[in-house]
Amino acid sequence: MLEKQRTIKNEITMSGVGLHTGNKSNMTFKPAPENYGVKFKRIDLPDSPEIPADIDHVIDISRGTTIAKDGAEVHTVEHVLASIMGCEIDNIIIELDSNEPPIMDGSAKDYVETLKKADIIEQEAKRDYLVIEDTVHYHDDKTNVDIVALPLKDDFRISVMIDYNNPALGVQHTGLFNLQKEFEKEFAPSRTFCFLSEIEYLQEQNLIKGGDLNNAIVIVDKDATDEELESLQKRIGIEESIMLGSNGILNNRELRFRNEPARHKLLDLIGDLALIGAPVKGQILAARPGHKSNVEFTKMLRKLYLQKKIEKKFQVLKSENCIFDIEAILEIMPHRYPFLMVDRIIDIEVNKRIVGIKNVTYNEPFFNGHFPNRRVMPGVLIVEAMAQCGFILLLNSLDDPQSKMAYFASIEKVKFRKPVTPGDQLVFEMYLLSFKSGICKIAGKAYKNYIGGELACEGEFMAAVVDK
Repeated sequence: MLEKQRTIKNEITMSGVGLHTGNKSNMTFKPAPENYGVKFKRIDLPDSPEIPADIDHVIDISRGTTIAKDGAEVHTVEHVLASIMGCEIDNIIIELDSNEPPIMDGSAKDYVETLKKADIIEQEAKRDYLVIEDTVHYHDDKTNVDIVALPLKDDFRISVMIDYNNPALGVQHTGLFNLQKEFEKEFAPSRTFCFLSEIEYLQEQNLIKGGDLNNAIVIVDKDATDEELESLQKRIGIEESIMLGSNGILNNRELRFRNEPARHKLLDLIGDLALIGAPVKGQILAARPGHKSNVEFTKMLRKLYLQKKIEKKFQVLKSENCIFDIEAILEIMPHRYPFLMVDRIIDIEVNKRIVGIKNVTYNEPFFNGHFPNRRVMPGVLIVEAMAQCGFILLLNSLDDPQSKMAYFASIEKVKFRKPVTPGDQLVFEMYLLSFKSGICKIAGKAYKNYIGGELACEGEFMAAVVDK
């Protein structure tokens, strides 16, 4: 797989209408610097806001994936993102003068051809991957969807099975095993599709305003009279007359591939996986995927990617059952002996939860003066240790944690439950409750020896994050 990041050499523009909004749209691909990522830019709005193409900015999945930031939205991004992923481009600006990319022919073919015309070039920075090391499984009982990520050494493969319990479509399978050799010819040309029975509902939901028989496959799954078809033609607003056809596709449109719907579902999944923010080294298996399940699965992988990114940044040699050892903690925290109160981080969920350990020994300097005949760890130092653990979580939610400091603003609801003495191991479980405008709120508990063991202390903390 590629070692270096890539962008395009020249800017290039394509035009059309959005599938769901029906709005006319000019879309310009522009080169971007190393480590920039993929961002959409709404040049029709004041200050031309940028929306990062990642899962944190997804706001809607109604028949497509919509991303937004500060009120600026871009609808139906999955085909464009699939093209960028398929061309293995890491850094690119996508300028739009509307709120939806042009749908073109309903596939990714035109996007890929346009990107190749712009001349894809290599950059100096190394490419960052999400390497799947353990199985990740998403399952939805309600829709019977399963998506699994499996380890696969230095490669990417993806397989999809669809089954709509509909005789008009049936069960279909497809698989991509070599992105560079197969994507452009075997998957990019596959077009979006829907069922004839869905069209009225989609219109009622204010969707497919830009849809017609040239940018979507309509699968015939019900009978309809000539009068009903004429009414449908008027509702869609197309000039072409409509007939049921004899091949199962409205107006006898020919499929580009026997299993084109399955291939398009694979295309959609690649586009939604782009929202991880990094390409994947691993194997993806998906049964009956859709945008909702794709997004939920991508959230799991995005979370895994951010955690691995944190580990890689600070932990040179990862120990068993350890996210950060003391050497990594020293890179993150400004505290030093005798006031660094956390020895190890054993679990972290980015922007949510952290678990840390403090080994309490007879050699702690405070035992010489704090109840020397009945050695008890000062409660204020337990609170300090909890706060330090929480702030490691907080700092790792920032883009540049080493340039920031966190200071106490308030301590609330602190209760001391059990004394802590030499030989105890304190296990802190801390949660990030909120973080806005530089003010964060953290809550958690300190247990003796293991999570769920004897509760030693609990409390809530507020802190201000400032530049060093």
